[in-house]
Amino acid sequence: MSQNDKPVAYRVGYKKPPRRSQFKKGQSGNPKGRPKGTLNLATVLETTLREQVVINENGRRKVITKLEAAVKQMVNKAASGDPAALRQLLALVISAEERSGTASTSASELSEVDRLVMQSVIKRFESPREGGGNSGTDL
Repeated sequence: MSQNDKPVAYRVGYKKPPRRSQFKKGQSGNPKGRPKGTLNLATVLETTLREQVVINENGRRKVITKLEAAVKQMVNKAASGDPAALRQLLALVISAEERSGTASTSASELSEVDRLVMQSVIKRFESPREGGGNSGTDL
């Protein structure tokens, strides 16, 4: 009938497993696969970031998502002068502008100017810590 019916000389070796241990035609290497209902990391992250939390803002209770709360905290730290938070926020803003694709040529020129201003601000925040001579009152 076919070639498989005849015993054929087959040498077992590198990249040539024994025929009895090879997958049969039409047989999957992972028959059970991933169980249904098992969530991947992206799904878990998305659902967690969409969970709602209660915060106090200006003396009032407000319900926002965890993502909004995290962004608010990052912006507040950047505004208070944390250089690491400032860098992260700047990178996040640039990434969001690139994804939106709505930035016109004049807006992209403006973002370049903004980028230079932000870099100078970061240098000013870092320089008192490195030099040690300045108390940081030159703002």
